[in-house]
Amino acid sequence: MAQTRTVAQLIRSAVGPAAALLIIGFFGGYALFGSNGVLALGDYRQDLAAKQAELRVLEERKRIIANRVALLDPRKANPDLVDELIRKDLGLVHPDEIIIPMEE
Repeated sequence: MAQTRTVAQLIRSAVGPAAALLIIGFFGGYALFGSNGVLALGDYRQDLAAKQAELRVLEERKRIIANRVALLDPRKANPDLVDELIRKDLGLVHPDEIIIPMEE
């Protein structure tokens, strides 16, 4: 004996699989197109390259500052650098003097 199903019964039986497909589609789309998705990998690589370049610049600045700090060590301070900094920071430069900054 063949059972006839009503439209309402067909819709009720299709709601669960349809919801599952929507959820799978949502997460699948997010895995591809989301902010952390596969297609964002290129952006992450560009950001990484930019940050590595910035890191190299900052490490060079850090090296220069460390060298300058070493020159100001109280036990073995560079007299020329100390004199230059004192005159510049305290305003002890006479109008007829010329200060030539040291290059590290």
